[in-house]
Amino acid sequence: MPLNPVTAAVTQRIIDRSRETRADYLRRMDWAAGNTPGRAKLSCANWAHAFAGAPVKDKLNAMSGSQPNVGIVTAYNDMLSAHQPFERFPDIVREAARAANATAQVAGGVPAMCDGVTQGRPGMELSLFSRDVIAMSTGVALTHDAFDAALCLGVCDKIVPGLFMGALAFGHLPVVFAPAGPMPSGIPNAEKARVRALYAQGKVERQTLLESEIGSYHSPGTCTFYGTANSNQMMMELMGLHLPSTAFVHPETGLRDALTAAAATRAVELAREGRSRMADVIDEKAIVNGIVALLATGGSTNHAIHLVAMARAAGVLINWTDMDELSSVTPLLARVYPNGSADVNAFQAAGGVAFVTRELARAGYLHSDVTTIMGRGIEAYFQEPMLEDGVLVWKDGVSETLDPEILRPASDPFQKDGGLRLVKGALGRAVIKVSAVKPENRIVEAPAAVFDSQEDVLEAFKAGQLDRDVIVVLRFQGPKANGMPELHSLSPALSVIQDRGFKVALVTDGRMSGASGKTPAAIHLSPEALDGGALAKVRDGDVIRLDAESGVLTVVGADGFEDRPLAPRPQAYAEGSAWGYGRELFAAFRHVVGAAEDGASVCFDFATGGPAREDTPPDPNLVDRTVDA
Repeated sequence: MPLNPVTAAVTQRIIDRSRETRADYLRRMDWAAGNTPGRAKLSCANWAHAFAGAPVKDKLNAMSGSQPNVGIVTAYNDMLSAHQPFERFPDIVREAARAANATAQVAGGVPAMCDGVTQGRPGMELSLFSRDVIAMSTGVALTHDAFDAALCLGVCDKIVPGLFMGALAFGHLPVVFAPAGPMPSGIPNAEKARVRALYAQGKVERQTLLESEIGSYHSPGTCTFYGTANSNQMMMELMGLHLPSTAFVHPETGLRDALTAAAATRAVELAREGRSRMADVIDEKAIVNGIVALLATGGSTNHAIHLVAMARAAGVLINWTDMDELSSVTPLLARVYPNGSADVNAFQAAGGVAFVTRELARAGYLHSDVTTIMGRGIEAYFQEPMLEDGVLVWKDGVSETLDPEILRPASDPFQKDGGLRLVKGALGRAVIKVSAVKPENRIVEAPAAVFDSQEDVLEAFKAGQLDRDVIVVLRFQGPKANGMPELHSLSPALSVIQDRGFKVALVTDGRMSGASGKTPAAIHLSPEALDGGALAKVRDGDVIRLDAESGVLTVVGADGFEDRPLAPRPQAYAEGSAWGYGRELFAAFRHVVGAAEDGASVCFDFATGGPAREDTPPDPNLVDRTVDA
């Protein structure tokens, strides 16, 4: 089927907008590619250092100077259940590389904080900034310049976007992403949400809550709701950086180990063939495919920020208007918690990524003429992996959904548009996720209750001050104020207010978790309150209208609103976010970080939409290691 005309128009607009920045990026990648493989430019001393700790077989292979060396960038730690399986992966990758007469080394590790641990805690104020630290750490790992391909091990919220951004600085190399997969299903997500709501009302003890949470998060692997981590995996497949249908295979299984080995083998093959460098895989069409995948599955709102920064790292300029217009025509094909009751394991069993990819491509919502790590075209991603007599094979995915309550074809979607919308007006521009919000709750007009901290919101809830029609305004939560923490700890309280029959919504310059669902929330409001945003002008009792259907976020009947002075941020809150729990180390980030719609990043030295810089490539200072003793 021909490409949807809106998808085509948005793509062309992105291409036109990005013409200078994309050309600048490709120029730099072409220069790096022409600067010969890493192994050919290092001196003998450099190369000896690189393999000093390697086994003899790897040293002998490296001495030939002709075999690929794969750099592994890993986000392994024991704190994060989704990343715990990565402890074993480097050994699998090394053995697969050796079997292909190549070498693989852990080039470096990147931090990987768990939002589940830091939710509602001071450490959450470092969460978004950690994405850029991960991008920088990836750059540090790969700047050894001893690699012919890279393999990135990451799954969760900021980790995959950070790895993606950092790897794009080395886009002259082929880069493969290898996931770890979700944990087996535990307590149903809806039951977990029910217990959380009861606890928020003081109706169950803490021990009951703890038992529910442990029953939900119970083993190695990704959390099974469709939040940012699992949205990452969907996008990596639709952008062509995974092997097909590898996102939702459980860790610690024979199939997962075979897929990890196959990812390493593929990286070696691409390095030898000089094909599918990351700069060619990630272009304007791939970015649009990633957005469409997110919208068609009701993915995480965090990617309204991450995708902008990820695209920018490839010289591609996108904004929330692009996402909103794509959402207007992209059908919602999946109902996975918090957009439904099923988890990602049930989603995979119903047809999973292969079904979604084929449906979207054949209905004209995806660009099929793309480059992936599998080659030209997206058709390889219509397949699923399996083991036959211990051998990894790919076969066509199911042609029809195996559970229409979870997954539907493009011809019969859950709704005709996607899960994300732009709202704008007198307060600025924000995004709202509507895929989990019932239609009757998508328009809220109510008096504002204004707060400057999430703790104050929860205190007001406990005191019964929010038992009314209300729009909770939570300001000074943007990237410049305090790093833009997720505010998921408010979700149970807001859900309780809604369940009591009141009209309720949240308006904030902060973020919500990818797991947040049924309560309408206009988030990422830009410009943020600390940066001159109109949210700092709102007062208690001002009537605010949030209309997700019409894309409106405004103040009703507040004469002279535009002329009001900006409310100052309370000094106590400003000081509280300035130090403690490592926050003092990120003062420079808070000062220079970009706006939410620009990706809330510190990695780019000129605004999105600005002209490419005129510069010349640095002197590579090449040294021939064959003569350097």
